[in-house]
Amino acid sequence: MESIWQETIDWCPTEEQQLQLQFLYVAVVTANQRLNLTRITEPEEFWEKHLWDSLRGIGNLISNPSAMQVIDIGTGAGFPGLPLAIARPDWQMTLVDSTAKKVGFIQEIAPEINLTNIHPLVSRIEELGQQSQHRHQYDLALVRAVASANICAEYALPLVKVGGTAILYRGNWTAEEADSLEIAVAKLGGEISKIDRFTTPISNSIRHCVWLHKIVDTHPYYPRAVGIPTLKPL
Repeated sequence: MESIWQETIDWCPTEEQQLQLQFLYVAVVTANQRLNLTRITEPEEFWEKHLWDSLRGIGNLISNPSAMQVIDIGTGAGFPGLPLAIARPDWQMTLVDSTAKKVGFIQEIAPEINLTNIHPLVSRIEELGQQSQHRHQYDLALVRAVASANICAEYALPLVKVGGTAILYRGNWTAEEADSLEIAVAKLGGEISKIDRFTTPISNSIRHCVWLHKIVDTHPYYPRAVGIPTLKPL
């Protein structure tokens, strides 16, 4: 897949990173038999929908020369956080999920992949967003396949520092969703800065990543209490 990596995201794994990505695949497929981590287990599909998609989602940030503090919200089996931690060992990655068995899997395999830059955490994101050690602390927040865009924005933006970015990984995207999200993001201290539309390299599926730019600190009211963002989206 070297040529596809290079052509589509202008990045290519080193030999060590290739081995790490391969080990990650084997670890997920093996643990999947007992933990039900993902329905995507075929090699090509896994590469495209988990590995490539995770890295393509952050666009040209993959080549950002600066080290960053990154949080992956609702990481599940570790996507996009683990591939990004492999690609950018200089980034500090906080991987959050409310399911302890999934976070336990990440904690278990991290030393085996020789990843020292990840910080797995079991938490509800609504609670994390009100904690001073996490609120307004991250350069980049990532939310992939978690909830509707409005809900994802309420999860992510309180964690991002002013000038930082939240990226919402989406499949299809409509003008109606964009209008609704714009209203919600304004309440959270941000703005929609980019809607990145791209095609996956093997299945030719359409994907979108919505980039949110943090303008001012989020009002202390957000995120609301556990469950409220889902019940009453902004």
